[in-house]
Amino acid sequence: MTAKCIMVLGTTSGAGKSWLTTALCRYYARQGLKVAPFKAQNMSNNARVVGPHAPPLRGSLPPEGANWPWGGPAANWASHGGEIGSAQYFQALAANTVPDVRMNPLLLKPERDTHSQVVLMGQVDAELTAMPWHGRSLKVWPQIAAALDALRAENDVVVIEGAGSPAEINLSSSDIVNMRVAMHCNAACLLVTDIDRGGAFAHLYGTWALLPEDERKLIKGFVLNKFRGDAALLAPAPQMLQDLTGIPTVATLPMWWQHGLPEEDGVFDDRTPMAPTLVAARNTLPPEGALAARGGPAPLTPVSRVAVIAYPRISNLDEFQPLKNIPGLRLQWVRSPSELAGLKPSDWIILPGSKHTTGDLAWLRSHGLDAAIAQHAEQGGAVLGVCGGLQMLGEALIDPHGIDGNAPGLGLLPLVTVFDQDKTVRHTSTRFVPNMAGRWAALADTAVAGYEIHHGQTQQHVAMAAAGDVAVAVLPDGLGWCNPRGNVMGLYLHGMFEDAAVLQALFGAQLGGTVPTLETVFDGLANYIATHFEPGVLQDLLN
Repeated sequence: MTAKCIMVLGTTSGAGKSWLTTALCRYYARQGLKVAPFKAQNMSNNARVVGPHAPPLRGSLPPEGANWPWGGPAANWASHGGEIGSAQYFQALAANTVPDVRMNPLLLKPERDTHSQVVLMGQVDAELTAMPWHGRSLKVWPQIAAALDALRAENDVVVIEGAGSPAEINLSSSDIVNMRVAMHCNAACLLVTDIDRGGAFAHLYGTWALLPEDERKLIKGFVLNKFRGDAALLAPAPQMLQDLTGIPTVATLPMWWQHGLPEEDGVFDDRTPMAPTLVAARNTLPPEGALAARGGPAPLTPVSRVAVIAYPRISNLDEFQPLKNIPGLRLQWVRSPSELAGLKPSDWIILPGSKHTTGDLAWLRSHGLDAAIAQHAEQGGAVLGVCGGLQMLGEALIDPHGIDGNAPGLGLLPLVTVFDQDKTVRHTSTRFVPNMAGRWAALADTAVAGYEIHHGQTQQHVAMAAAGDVAVAVLPDGLGWCNPRGNVMGLYLHGMFEDAAVLQALFGAQLGGTVPTLETVFDGLANYIATHFEPGVLQDLLN
């Protein structure tokens, strides 16, 4: 089997490549085809763990002993977890296949404005991290090409996502993610632009004009994304653009705020209204959410506001997307103490993950957010720290290996974090303890699954514990603690709000006994493009 490759390119970052790739994965999977996503290089701090303990999905890992294209038996890779960008993780789920590291062979995780951690085939590569950009691209291309070729050999269709713009001519000589990939597999390419930004036709024409002739031939259609108003008013521009380039505009996609996928590269838009209700939407266009009936306990107090601290090196922010679909709940990114004004004890503050915990902790203090968080906790308000956020809640962060830096913590939990040279990367299934008090009591005895990505190892502060100041373990194996009052909790587990049992425990009353599902989101995306692409185009791309 040699897959047909369809590639989604963009005139800019944020044009809509990730969600359109996800929609195409589900669309073609629903045709009975075996589909896999691919993005050669992703730059994002939103990462997911793939590996031997992945949740059960339709599909399976390669057979034990099978050889991977980059060398070595599958068992060598399967002995540990690996990281890929979140977008490719969700694209794999949309394609009804098991996410694996070949789908995003190179992941760059920014740590500073001029430095990124390099993850190759799921594993941090210190040599590549220290290597200059141009030298790195030459070194990693063989592994990228081999990963793509392996996916092509196993599937009917590979849906490929580009990065940024293919017409970044300053980078073309070292390109490993756009047209070099397209030329390698002779992909049928769609070029998508964000018409809401303005200048869409100039973006499309300029991108096409800057490509060499052999690369232009791979572009099969232009896509106008995020259009507001009457599409008939666009005439005669699409035809004029086709006269200039020979390429038709194959879809005009209306603005759709609430498609249900997490944002790939940024925080969500605060202008986006919260859904007043969650409507079952498998056959509704566009869907606003989805429900799957479940029972379970109601939360102690309804939550109306969740304030997520948006520090500069925030990571894994996509895990909070499910909270956007809770009726009556406002999810807000916070960067100053004034934005926390008016919080009630029933409201939450979340300290999310961080790619540079001590740096973000210093930023938090410089903006006066430390005092605002402490005041909310003192008043009995709910505070949740996830991974880096957990580390910030403790007394101290100690870095003997130069991984992240030393720093005093916020002192809201009697814990100490020591940064280890080795990164913990794994799927985890566990259960909250049976007896939990306070604001997080609804989680008592709830099974939960998620993933870990952290260098820090956190323990009780020995001297404080000896003096009687002890954090209450809420998850086993050092994965979670709470203060005795029960309103400040820290967890190493990412993805908690994507777990249906957790959503039911915390929001059962607000959801009327139901929780959202990703399956309906994926089907809604496929329905959407089936409706708005010109007839026959999606099938013609396979031909």
